[in-house]
Amino acid sequence: MFRHALLNGMVATAILLGTQAAFAENRLALVIGQSAYRSVPKLPNPANDAKAMSQLLSDSGFEVSAVADLLQTEMRAQVGDFAAKVAAKGPDTVALVFYAGHGLQIDGENFLVPVDVDPKREADIPLQAVRLNDVLNTLASVPSKMRILMLDACRNNPFPGISNTAGGGLAIVDAKIGAPGTFLSFSTSPGAVAEDGTGANSPYTSAMLSAAKEPGSIEDTLKRVRVSVNKATEGRQTPWDSSSLTDDFRFVQGSAAAGPATAPKLAAAKRTVEEWKRDLQGKPVETANELIVADGTDEAYEAFAGLYAQTPRGLQARDWLDRHRRMVAWNNAVIINTAAGYRAFLAQYSDSDLTATARKLEERLRNRPNAAAVVAAPVSVPATNVALAAPTCPCNVQPSPLKKVDTPSKKRADPDSPKRVDRQPPRRLREPDDDVVVVRRPPPDYYEAAPGPSIGIGIGGGGYGGGHGRSRGGY
Repeated sequence: MFRHALLNGMVATAILLGTQAAFAENRLALVIGQSAYRSVPKLPNPANDAKAMSQLLSDSGFEVSAVADLLQTEMRAQVGDFAAKVAAKGPDTVALVFYAGHGLQIDGENFLVPVDVDPKREADIPLQAVRLNDVLNTLASVPSKMRILMLDACRNNPFPGISNTAGGGLAIVDAKIGAPGTFLSFSTSPGAVAEDGTGANSPYTSAMLSAAKEPGSIEDTLKRVRVSVNKATEGRQTPWDSSSLTDDFRFVQGSAAAGPATAPKLAAAKRTVEEWKRDLQGKPVETANELIVADGTDEAYEAFAGLYAQTPRGLQARDWLDRHRRMVAWNNAVIINTAAGYRAFLAQYSDSDLTATARKLEERLRNRPNAAAVVAAPVSVPATNVALAAPTCPCNVQPSPLKKVDTPSKKRADPDSPKRVDRQPPRRLREPDDDVVVVRRPPPDYYEAAPGPSIGIGIGGGGYGGGHGRSRGGY
């Protein structure tokens, strides 16, 4: 019996060591489940989803930090602490964040929703929620091998004060715009709503729990997830992802991981609509639907929608394609962030769930003063303020131009010489051709502010699209 127990222990140890050896990089995960919302009905599944994903990620070699029902301050603190852990582990670390709960888009930006939010208007969300781009920026601020963000967060908008004006679902986030080495996975396509599910887990998490256990790259895993969720919801929901990964990642290692895992990732060539039509021609509807859902490109959906236009799946494909193109146009307008850009969007999509937001942002930008023109305009400053603004130290006064004379003059010190001393320079006799510089002390205890408006200009940076790093509409 002792020998049998010892043998079992040796086998378990060998498996554990083999698993650790299979994952050369460090793996850290933050799992957030938001169920107990205070101002709206509770979500039953995010707590279950977070628990199940924590176990899956732990089995996949991740060191998991699982938290639930976070307030806004707690969510921000958890993200910051997680980034610190990633930094401590070093640049050879895979950082993964899984979030289950409510998510919203406001003015083209995506927000994760803490359990303590209670918005009465759209403007309350940026104050009470957590920007998705803030999470991405925090993760990108520390060196890591790659960042993976999985969002089961596109459920219906439960807040009555903003449900009729905010856009549906989440906005597009393009990983290629942000830092390389990022993978974003959403439980449904941009602008669409995800289902919470009737079982113990949401359709997205249920599919992940199965697909992630099969060998293959993360791209292959998410293809299986897309097909599984689309089939489970009868076409109502299709996950979506965006990637800027340059290295291979696999939840589990298999024979296929040998060799290609270290090779550079090459972008697959897109097939044209005509090529897709030839491939899909004559196939059963469900078979063809699985092919285009796994591919996820506009060309595949366009071909399918044309070939199977009279079927329910064909109508769903057309809806997906129209919504996806609208969300791409919306993302472009948000990134450009000009009145003309929003007018162009409205001209193309005059009646959608984003119409009210586009009109609001267009009007806000149209009525905003031209800051560049104001800054460029000359400002009249009273002579009193000029004197006050003048330096009082002789060493800081710009020297007057020296007169050129025909007769040789005494060699003078270089006026631009960097050698400065704090003590009073030695007094010397004035040459006949010397310029006289008189420095007057400013009038004491007298100040009059210059007239004119005070102009403040904020300049944003780059990011992941969807409004990253910029003020929307003049905020």
